[in-house]
Amino acid sequence: MHGSERKRTHPVRQDRGPVRYGPPAPDPGLPALPELVAVLAASAGRTLAEPPGGGGALREAALAYWRRRGLHGGPEDVVAAPGAPPLLFALMAAYGGDVLMPRPCPATWIPQARLLGGTAYPVPTPAECGGVPDPYALLETVRRVRAEGGRPRLLLLSVADDPTATVAPPELLREVCEAAVAEGLHIVSDETWRDTVHRPLDTLLVSPAEMCPDDVTVLTDLAGALVPAAWPVAVARFPPSAGGRAGRRARVLDVLTALGALVAEPVARAAAHALGEPGAVTDRVRRAAAVHAGVALAAHRAVLTAGALARPPQAGRHLYADLGPLRSRLADRGVTDSMELEEYLTGRLGAPAPGGHRFGDELGALRVRLGTGALLGATPEERAGSLTAVEPLRLPHVAQALSMFAAAFEELG
Repeated sequence: MHGSERKRTHPVRQDRGPVRYGPPAPDPGLPALPELVAVLAASAGRTLAEPPGGGGALREAALAYWRRRGLHGGPEDVVAAPGAPPLLFALMAAYGGDVLMPRPCPATWIPQARLLGGTAYPVPTPAECGGVPDPYALLETVRRVRAEGGRPRLLLLSVADDPTATVAPPELLREVCEAAVAEGLHIVSDETWRDTVHRPLDTLLVSPAEMCPDDVTVLTDLAGALVPAAWPVAVARFPPSAGGRAGRRARVLDVLTALGALVAEPVARAAAHALGEPGAVTDRVRRAAAVHAGVALAAHRAVLTAGALARPPQAGRHLYADLGPLRSRLADRGVTDSMELEEYLTGRLGAPAPGGHRFGDELGALRVRLGTGALLGATPEERAGSLTAVEPLRLPHVAQALSMFAAAFEELG
């Protein structure tokens, strides 16, 4: 993405102090689906947690979900946990070694690698998208890490990416996966946002597990599209034919057990229902993706009009903006780095605007993740109206929110 980063000739370790109180995932800004609320409520009297790794019904539902996307396997290939962070933590602990990841990356990845005592090596992303490293930069980083005595073992990817809201083109993804496998890296593909693609008929999203079936573990946090974030549940699928699969799964279960990372049974039942993708769920997923696509496009236009930069958002409920071209105007307001930019825009927009430093970008780079959920309304009724409206951008509360959003950037232009 950035020319100065692509010319880097040595690996950059992320071993500075942690960024405390990291941001939550982008808020959907939408009420919970009534059908899922009913399933959860019917199970509310159940007081036990699921067994470590999830119960049979939840894992079978996850298998069926992946099977509909061309990925096959058995119940022994699936593990569930209360959210993506503990599940990814357990996966990294099971594989060990140093971790490579794209830069920028989801906010939890680098701190988790540090907590395990390993080293996180961010690799620059290509111009086309975020979520995957530039394949040549990846090979160079692996070579340098090994020359310095490191042990690169894992590559983390997010094909539909947080924070950049882009989708990796299949041909680029294949280059990255083939380079990683050739270097002996196992790939963890975070596919949390795959069901939030804004234009599914125009965007081809391919899982790395389809390209390198023996070398990819797929991770999906259901809060991306299927259940509310307040009901934490995530699932991972190990490669069915990979040698040593049983040992790695056992190590993941050991870590989840030690953490007490168990899925609550009412949440597991609601999650299994959502993974079954009944009509109400698929309709909600489709409508939510469409409304976020509309407001993200309008927000992207406002950012570009002000003179800032951003890749067109293709998935999720956010976009990632680079305000570097507005540096002098921001400096006049006391904003010189991404921490100050986060504070300034959060106050100006009245909604969380986490800076790029939380996603592995340099502190001096004026980058920020901007959520679209806050643009859908201030009350449950307004948000529900945004979801069902034929033209949500014409609703008074949405139009006003977008006007205020644009004004915050216009004053910097």
